[in-house]
Amino acid sequence: MEPILQAWEDFARTIEPPALTMDDTELRDHARQMLHAISTDLAVPQSEQERCAKSRGLGKRGVDDTAAETHAEARLLSGYTVVQLVSEYRALRSSVLTLWVAALAGEAPSTHMEDVTRFNEAIDQALAESVARYELMVKQTQNMFLAILGHDLRNPLGTVVTGSSFLMQALDIPPKYVLVATRMFNSARRMSKLINDLLDFTRTHLGPGIPIRVRQGSLVAVCEEVVNELRTSHPEQLIELTTAPQLDAIFDEGRIAQVLSNLIGNAIQYGSLETPVRVNMRASGADVIIDVNNHGTPVAPEKLAAVFDPMVRIAADAHAADGDPAVSSSNYIERTSLGIGLYISRQIVQAHGGTISLVSTEAEGTTFTVTMPRLPKGFGDAGIAASQQ
Repeated sequence: MEPILQAWEDFARTIEPPALTMDDTELRDHARQMLHAISTDLAVPQSEQERCAKSRGLGKRGVDDTAAETHAEARLLSGYTVVQLVSEYRALRSSVLTLWVAALAGEAPSTHMEDVTRFNEAIDQALAESVARYELMVKQTQNMFLAILGHDLRNPLGTVVTGSSFLMQALDIPPKYVLVATRMFNSARRMSKLINDLLDFTRTHLGPGIPIRVRQGSLVAVCEEVVNELRTSHPEQLIELTTAPQLDAIFDEGRIAQVLSNLIGNAIQYGSLETPVRVNMRASGADVIIDVNNHGTPVAPEKLAAVFDPMVRIAADAHAADGDPAVSSSNYIERTSLGIGLYISRQIVQAHGGTISLVSTEAEGTTFTVTMPRLPKGFGDAGIAASQQ
Protein backbone atom coordinates (compact mmCIF):
# COMPACT_ATOMS: atom_id res chain seq x y z
CA MET A 1 0.00 0.00 0.00
CA GLU A 2 2.65 2.53 1.00
CA PRO A 3 4.75 2.36 -2.22
CA ILE A 4 1.57 2.79 -4.29
CA LEU A 5 0.38 5.78 -2.25
CA GLN A 6 3.81 7.40 -2.33
CA ALA A 7 4.16 6.94 -6.09
CA TRP A 8 0.63 8.28 -6.58
CA GLU A 9 1.30 11.29 -4.38
CA ASP A 10 4.56 12.09 -6.19
CA PHE A 11 2.88 11.77 -9.55
CA ALA A 12 -0.15 13.81 -8.44
CA ARG A 13 2.08 16.75 -7.59
CA THR A 14 3.53 16.84 -11.09
CA ILE A 15 0.32 16.86 -13.14
CA GLU A 16 -1.52 19.90 -14.41
CA PRO A 17 -3.27 21.52 -12.71
CA PRO A 18 -1.14 20.66 -9.68
CA ALA A 19 -2.78 19.75 -6.37
CA LEU A 20 -0.53 22.01 -4.33
CA THR A 21 -3.32 23.23 -2.04
CA MET A 22 -3.56 19.91 -0.19
CA ASP A 23 -1.16 18.39 2.35
CA ASP A 24 0.03 14.78 2.36
CA THR A 25 -2.79 13.55 4.59
CA GLU A 26 -5.49 15.12 2.42
CA LEU A 27 -3.91 13.78 -0.76
CA ARG A 28 -4.14 10.24 0.63
CA ASP A 29 -7.51 10.59 2.37
CA HIS A 30 -9.58 8.20 0.28
CA ALA A 31 -7.00 6.57 -1.97
CA ARG A 32 -6.36 3.89 0.67
CA GLN A 33 -10.07 2.98 0.89
CA MET A 34 -10.40 2.89 -2.90
CA LEU A 35 -7.36 0.63 -3.26
CA HIS A 36 -8.76 -1.75 -0.64
CA ALA A 37 -12.07 -1.86 -2.52
CA ILE A 38 -10.31 -2.48 -5.82
CA SER A 39 -8.08 -5.25 -4.42
CA THR A 40 -11.13 -6.91 -2.83
CA ASP A 41 -12.90 -6.79 -6.17
CA LEU A 42 -9.89 -8.33 -7.94
CA ALA A 43 -9.85 -11.22 -5.44
CA VAL A 44 -13.44 -12.22 -6.26
CA PRO A 45 -13.98 -14.43 -9.34
CA GLN A 46 -16.04 -12.62 -11.93
CA SER A 47 -18.17 -14.00 -14.74
CA GLU A 48 -17.97 -12.60 -18.26
CA GLN A 49 -21.47 -11.12 -17.92
CA GLU A 50 -20.59 -9.36 -14.67
CA ARG A 51 -17.35 -8.06 -16.17
CA CYS A 52 -19.15 -6.63 -19.22
CA ALA A 53 -21.85 -5.04 -17.06
CA LYS A 54 -19.26 -3.41 -14.83
CA SER A 55 -17.29 -2.08 -17.79
CA ARG A 56 -20.47 -0.30 -18.89
CA GLY A 57 -20.98 1.21 -15.43
CA LEU A 58 -23.86 -1.18 -14.60
CA GLY A 59 -22.28 -2.97 -11.67
CA LYS A 60 -24.33 -3.44 -8.52
CA ARG A 61 -23.65 -1.12 -5.63
CA GLY A 62 -24.71 -0.93 -2.01
CA VAL A 63 -26.88 1.60 -0.25
CA ASP A 64 -23.98 3.43 1.38
CA ASP A 65 -21.80 5.90 -0.49
CA THR A 66 -18.73 4.43 -2.11
CA ALA A 67 -15.23 5.65 -1.28
CA ALA A 68 -15.12 7.30 -4.72
CA GLU A 69 -18.32 9.27 -4.02
CA THR A 70 -17.11 10.36 -0.60
CA HIS A 71 -13.81 11.36 -2.20
CA ALA A 72 -15.62 13.54 -4.75
CA GLU A 73 -17.55 15.37 -2.01
CA ALA A 74 -14.36 16.03 -0.06
CA ARG A 75 -12.58 17.33 -3.16
CA LEU A 76 -15.44 19.66 -4.04
CA LEU A 77 -15.47 21.11 -0.52
CA SER A 78 -11.69 21.54 -0.76
CA GLY A 79 -12.02 23.63 -3.90
CA TYR A 80 -10.92 21.00 -6.41
CA THR A 81 -12.07 21.35 -10.00
CA VAL A 82 -13.41 18.35 -11.88
CA VAL A 83 -10.22 18.43 -13.99
CA GLN A 84 -8.11 18.01 -10.85
CA LEU A 85 -10.40 15.23 -9.65
CA VAL A 86 -9.96 13.30 -12.90
CA SER A 87 -6.21 13.92 -12.81
CA GLU A 88 -6.02 12.19 -9.44
CA TYR A 89 -7.39 8.98 -10.91
CA ARG A 90 -4.95 9.28 -13.77
CA ALA A 91 -2.14 9.52 -11.22
CA LEU A 92 -3.46 6.59 -9.18
CA ARG A 93 -3.74 4.40 -12.28
CA SER A 94 -0.25 5.36 -13.43
CA SER A 95 1.39 4.67 -10.06
CA VAL A 96 -0.20 1.22 -9.74
CA LEU A 97 0.59 0.14 -13.30
CA THR A 98 4.16 1.43 -13.09
CA LEU A 99 4.85 -0.50 -9.88
CA TRP A 100 3.02 -3.53 -11.29
CA VAL A 101 5.27 -3.67 -14.37
CA ALA A 102 8.37 -3.28 -12.18
CA ALA A 103 7.20 -6.12 -9.93
CA LEU A 104 6.87 -8.57 -12.82
CA ALA A 105 10.64 -9.06 -12.84
CA GLY A 106 10.84 -10.74 -16.23
CA GLU A 107 7.49 -12.57 -16.10
CA ALA A 108 5.37 -12.64 -19.23
CA PRO A 109 2.98 -9.64 -19.01
CA SER A 110 0.24 -11.63 -20.76
CA THR A 111 -0.27 -13.75 -17.64
CA HIS A 112 -1.45 -10.64 -15.77
CA MET A 113 -3.56 -9.09 -18.51
CA GLU A 114 -6.88 -10.21 -17.02
CA ASP A 115 -6.01 -8.63 -13.68
CA VAL A 116 -4.78 -5.46 -15.39
CA THR A 117 -8.02 -5.26 -17.36
CA ARG A 118 -10.14 -5.68 -14.24
CA PHE A 119 -8.03 -3.10 -12.41
CA ASN A 120 -8.60 -0.56 -15.19
CA GLU A 121 -12.33 -1.30 -15.10
CA ALA A 122 -12.37 -0.73 -11.34
CA ILE A 123 -10.55 2.59 -11.70
CA ASP A 124 -12.97 3.64 -14.45
CA GLN A 125 -15.92 2.70 -12.26
CA ALA A 126 -14.55 4.73 -9.35
CA LEU A 127 -13.87 7.67 -11.67
CA ALA A 128 -17.44 7.54 -13.03
CA GLU A 129 -18.84 7.48 -9.48
CA SER A 130 -16.70 10.44 -8.43
CA VAL A 131 -17.57 12.58 -11.46
CA ALA A 132 -21.29 11.77 -11.13
CA ARG A 133 -21.32 12.76 -7.44
CA TYR A 134 -19.28 15.88 -8.16
CA GLU A 135 -21.69 16.93 -10.92
CA LEU A 136 -24.72 16.27 -8.71
CA MET A 137 -23.37 18.40 -5.89
CA VAL A 138 -22.45 21.23 -8.27
CA LYS A 139 -25.98 21.22 -9.74
CA GLN A 140 -27.55 21.22 -6.28
CA THR A 141 -25.37 24.14 -5.25
CA GLN A 142 -26.20 26.08 -8.41
CA ASN A 143 -29.93 25.50 -8.02
CA MET A 144 -29.82 26.53 -4.37
CA PHE A 145 -27.95 29.69 -5.33
CA LEU A 146 -30.54 30.52 -8.00
CA ALA A 147 -33.38 29.94 -5.56
CA ILE A 148 -31.84 32.20 -2.93
CA LEU A 149 -30.98 34.86 -5.51
CA GLY A 150 -34.48 34.88 -6.99
CA HIS A 151 -36.11 35.03 -3.57
CA ASP A 152 -33.90 37.85 -2.30
CA LEU A 153 -34.46 39.93 -5.43
CA ARG A 154 -38.23 39.97 -5.05
CA ASN A 155 -38.38 42.46 -2.17
CA PRO A 156 -36.27 45.27 -3.72
CA LEU A 157 -37.99 44.71 -7.06
CA GLY A 158 -41.36 44.99 -5.36
CA THR A 159 -40.29 48.38 -4.03
CA VAL A 160 -39.45 49.54 -7.56
CA VAL A 161 -42.84 48.37 -8.86
CA THR A 162 -44.73 50.07 -6.03
CA GLY A 163 -42.76 53.31 -6.29
CA SER A 164 -43.07 53.58 -10.08
CA SER A 165 -46.78 52.77 -9.89
CA PHE A 166 -47.25 55.58 -7.36
CA LEU A 167 -45.44 58.05 -9.63
CA MET A 168 -47.52 56.98 -12.64
CA GLN A 169 -50.68 58.01 -10.82
CA ALA A 170 -49.34 61.35 -9.61
CA LEU A 171 -51.02 64.46 -11.04
CA ASP A 172 -48.62 67.10 -9.74
CA ILE A 173 -45.45 66.11 -11.65
CA PRO A 174 -44.42 66.87 -15.25
CA PRO A 175 -45.47 64.31 -17.93
CA LYS A 176 -41.84 63.44 -18.71
CA TYR A 177 -41.43 62.03 -15.21
CA VAL A 178 -44.63 60.02 -15.59
CA LEU A 179 -43.20 58.57 -18.82
CA VAL A 180 -39.98 57.57 -17.03
CA ALA A 181 -41.99 56.01 -14.21
CA THR A 182 -44.05 54.05 -16.75
CA ARG A 183 -40.92 52.66 -18.35
CA MET A 184 -39.55 51.73 -14.92
CA PHE A 185 -42.81 49.99 -14.07
CA ASN A 186 -42.87 47.97 -17.30
CA SER A 187 -39.21 46.98 -16.94
CA ALA A 188 -39.74 45.95 -13.33
CA ARG A 189 -42.74 43.83 -14.32
CA ARG A 190 -40.64 42.03 -16.92
CA MET A 191 -37.89 41.48 -14.35
CA SER A 192 -40.50 40.13 -11.93
CA LYS A 193 -41.65 37.61 -14.54
CA LEU A 194 -38.06 36.48 -15.10
CA ILE A 195 -37.55 36.02 -11.36
CA ASN A 196 -40.79 34.06 -11.03
CA ASP A 197 -39.68 31.80 -13.89
CA LEU A 198 -36.33 31.35 -12.19
CA LEU A 199 -37.97 30.36 -8.91
CA ASP A 200 -40.29 27.93 -10.69
CA PHE A 201 -37.30 26.42 -12.48
CA THR A 202 -35.43 25.83 -9.21
CA ARG A 203 -38.55 24.33 -7.61
CA THR A 204 -38.58 21.62 -10.28
CA HIS A 205 -34.98 20.73 -9.38
CA LEU A 206 -34.97 21.16 -5.59
CA GLY A 207 -38.41 19.85 -4.68
CA PRO A 208 -41.28 17.66 -5.85
CA GLY A 209 -42.17 20.07 -8.64
CA ILE A 210 -44.22 23.20 -9.22
CA PRO A 211 -46.97 23.45 -6.59
CA ILE A 212 -50.55 23.98 -7.75
CA ARG A 213 -53.69 24.92 -5.82
CA VAL A 214 -56.73 23.83 -7.76
CA ARG A 215 -60.33 24.89 -7.47
CA GLN A 216 -63.33 25.02 -9.75
CA GLY A 217 -63.28 27.93 -12.16
CA SER A 218 -63.94 29.14 -15.68
CA LEU A 219 -61.21 28.39 -18.18
CA VAL A 220 -62.92 30.73 -20.64
CA ALA A 221 -62.64 33.68 -18.24
CA VAL A 222 -58.96 32.99 -17.55
CA CYS A 223 -58.16 32.67 -21.25
CA GLU A 224 -60.03 35.87 -22.14
CA GLU A 225 -58.22 37.78 -19.40
CA VAL A 226 -54.78 36.64 -20.58
CA VAL A 227 -55.57 37.36 -24.23
CA ASN A 228 -56.85 40.86 -23.42
CA GLU A 229 -53.71 41.63 -21.41
CA LEU A 230 -51.50 40.55 -24.31
CA ARG A 231 -53.61 42.50 -26.80
CA THR A 232 -52.97 45.59 -24.70
CA SER A 233 -49.23 45.02 -24.36
CA HIS A 234 -48.82 43.98 -28.03
CA PRO A 235 -51.21 46.18 -30.02
CA GLU A 236 -49.27 45.49 -33.22
CA GLN A 237 -50.20 41.79 -33.15
CA LEU A 238 -53.70 40.51 -33.94
CA ILE A 239 -54.78 37.75 -31.53
CA GLU A 240 -57.88 35.72 -32.39
CA LEU A 241 -59.63 33.82 -29.61
CA THR A 242 -62.16 31.02 -30.13
CA THR A 243 -63.73 29.34 -27.10
CA ALA A 244 -66.89 27.58 -26.03
CA PRO A 245 -69.47 29.83 -24.30
CA GLN A 246 -68.80 28.04 -21.04
CA LEU A 247 -65.98 25.69 -20.08
CA ASP A 248 -65.46 24.97 -16.38
CA ALA A 249 -62.79 22.80 -14.83
CA ILE A 250 -60.86 22.23 -11.62
CA PHE A 251 -57.48 23.85 -12.04
CA ASP A 252 -55.01 26.41 -10.67
CA GLU A 253 -56.11 29.68 -12.27
CA GLY A 254 -52.81 31.49 -11.75
CA ARG A 255 -50.72 28.63 -13.13
CA ILE A 256 -52.91 28.02 -16.18
CA ALA A 257 -52.85 31.77 -16.86
CA GLN A 258 -49.05 31.51 -16.70
CA VAL A 259 -49.11 28.69 -19.27
CA LEU A 260 -51.36 30.67 -21.61
CA SER A 261 -49.23 33.79 -21.22
CA ASN A 262 -46.06 31.83 -22.02
CA LEU A 263 -47.51 30.07 -25.05
CA ILE A 264 -49.24 33.12 -26.54
CA GLY A 265 -46.24 35.32 -25.77
CA ASN A 266 -43.99 32.80 -27.50
CA ALA A 267 -46.31 32.80 -30.51
CA ILE A 268 -46.20 36.61 -30.66
CA GLN A 269 -42.42 36.67 -30.31
CA TYR A 270 -41.69 34.14 -33.03
CA GLY A 271 -44.71 34.61 -35.29
CA SER A 272 -45.32 36.89 -38.24
CA LEU A 273 -47.11 40.22 -37.82
CA GLU A 274 -48.89 39.63 -41.12
CA THR A 275 -50.86 36.68 -39.73
CA PRO A 276 -52.83 36.53 -36.46
CA VAL A 277 -52.00 34.41 -33.46
CA ARG A 278 -54.92 32.01 -33.04
CA VAL A 279 -56.00 30.64 -29.67
CA ASN A 280 -58.62 27.92 -29.61
CA MET A 281 -60.08 26.35 -26.47
CA ARG A 282 -62.54 23.47 -26.63
CA ALA A 283 -63.82 20.47 -24.71
CA SER A 284 -63.17 16.91 -25.82
CA GLY A 285 -64.93 14.40 -23.62
CA ALA A 286 -63.43 14.65 -20.13
CA ASP A 287 -60.52 16.78 -21.36
CA VAL A 288 -60.00 20.37 -22.38
CA ILE A 289 -57.80 21.14 -25.38
CA ILE A 290 -56.06 24.47 -25.94
CA ASP A 291 -54.32 25.24 -29.25
CA VAL A 292 -52.03 28.23 -29.75
CA ASN A 293 -51.04 28.74 -33.38
CA ASN A 294 -48.80 31.24 -35.14
CA HIS A 295 -47.34 31.50 -38.64
CA GLY A 296 -43.65 32.20 -38.86
CA THR A 297 -40.50 30.29 -39.65
CA PRO A 298 -41.25 26.67 -38.67
CA VAL A 299 -39.17 24.80 -36.13
CA ALA A 300 -36.87 22.28 -37.80
CA PRO A 301 -38.05 18.67 -37.24
CA GLU A 302 -34.80 17.69 -35.50
CA LYS A 303 -35.27 20.55 -33.02
CA LEU A 304 -38.85 19.74 -31.96
CA ALA A 305 -37.83 17.42 -29.13
CA ALA A 306 -35.62 20.09 -27.53
CA VAL A 307 -38.20 22.90 -27.49
CA PHE A 308 -39.37 22.11 -23.95
CA ASP A 309 -35.86 21.69 -22.54
CA PRO A 310 -34.72 24.48 -20.19
CA MET A 311 -32.42 27.20 -21.55
CA VAL A 312 -33.39 26.46 -25.17
CA ARG A 313 -34.51 29.25 -27.48
CA ILE A 314 -35.66 28.25 -30.96
CA ALA A 315 -36.53 30.80 -33.60
CA ALA A 316 -35.67 32.00 -37.04
CA ASP A 317 -32.46 33.91 -37.41
CA ALA A 318 -32.85 37.66 -37.38
CA HIS A 319 -31.34 37.94 -40.85
CA ALA A 320 -33.65 35.24 -42.17
CA ALA A 321 -36.58 37.24 -40.82
CA ASP A 322 -35.32 40.13 -42.95
CA GLY A 323 -35.41 37.91 -46.02
CA ASP A 324 -31.71 37.07 -46.29
CA PRO A 325 -31.67 33.83 -48.34
CA ALA A 326 -28.11 33.05 -47.29
CA VAL A 327 -29.20 32.29 -43.75
CA SER A 328 -30.83 29.01 -42.73
CA SER A 329 -34.44 29.26 -41.61
CA SER A 330 -33.92 27.06 -38.55
CA ASN A 331 -31.07 28.87 -36.85
CA TYR A 332 -31.02 29.72 -33.16
CA ILE A 333 -30.96 33.31 -31.99
CA GLU A 334 -30.60 34.90 -28.60
CA ARG A 335 -33.64 36.49 -27.03
CA THR A 336 -34.05 38.58 -23.91
CA SER A 337 -35.38 35.71 -21.78
CA LEU A 338 -34.11 32.83 -19.71
CA GLY A 339 -35.41 30.29 -22.22
CA ILE A 340 -37.35 28.37 -19.56
CA GLY A 341 -40.92 29.55 -20.23
CA LEU A 342 -41.90 26.49 -22.27
CA TYR A 343 -40.18 24.17 -19.80
CA ILE A 344 -42.17 25.67 -16.92
CA SER A 345 -45.37 25.49 -18.96
CA ARG A 346 -44.86 21.78 -19.48
CA GLN A 347 -44.24 21.25 -15.76
CA ILE A 348 -47.46 23.10 -14.88
CA VAL A 349 -49.52 21.13 -17.41
CA GLN A 350 -48.05 17.85 -16.15
CA ALA A 351 -48.87 18.87 -12.57
CA HIS A 352 -52.51 19.10 -13.73
CA GLY A 353 -52.27 15.59 -15.20
CA GLY A 354 -52.07 16.85 -18.78
CA THR A 355 -49.68 16.94 -21.71
CA ILE A 356 -48.34 19.60 -24.07
CA SER A 357 -47.14 18.96 -27.60
CA LEU A 358 -45.83 20.88 -30.61
CA VAL A 359 -46.37 20.55 -34.35
CA SER A 360 -44.62 22.92 -36.77
CA THR A 361 -44.96 22.96 -40.56
CA GLU A 362 -44.59 25.54 -43.30
CA ALA A 363 -48.24 25.22 -44.36
CA GLU A 364 -50.00 25.03 -40.98
CA GLY A 365 -47.59 27.10 -38.89
CA THR A 366 -46.46 26.31 -35.35
CA THR A 367 -49.11 24.96 -32.97
CA PHE A 368 -48.74 24.20 -29.27
CA THR A 369 -51.49 21.90 -27.99
CA VAL A 370 -52.33 21.56 -24.30
CA THR A 371 -54.52 18.60 -23.30
CA MET A 372 -55.52 18.25 -19.67
CA PRO A 373 -58.39 16.68 -17.73
CA ARG A 374 -61.18 18.94 -16.59
CA LEU A 375 -61.34 16.88 -13.41
CA PRO A 376 -57.86 15.99 -12.08
CA LYS A 377 -57.31 12.65 -10.42
CA GLY A 378 -58.34 12.57 -6.79
CA PHE A 379 -61.50 14.65 -7.25
CA GLY A 380 -65.03 13.34 -7.34
CA ASP A 381 -67.54 13.89 -10.10
CA ALA A 382 -69.35 16.58 -8.13
CA GLY A 383 -68.40 20.20 -8.25
CA ILE A 384 -67.98 20.76 -11.98
CA ALA A 385 -70.80 21.86 -14.24
CA ALA A 386 -71.26 20.49 -17.72
CA SER A 387 -70.16 23.03 -20.29
CA GLN A 388 -72.00 24.05 -23.40
CA GLN A 389 -70.12 23.26 -26.61
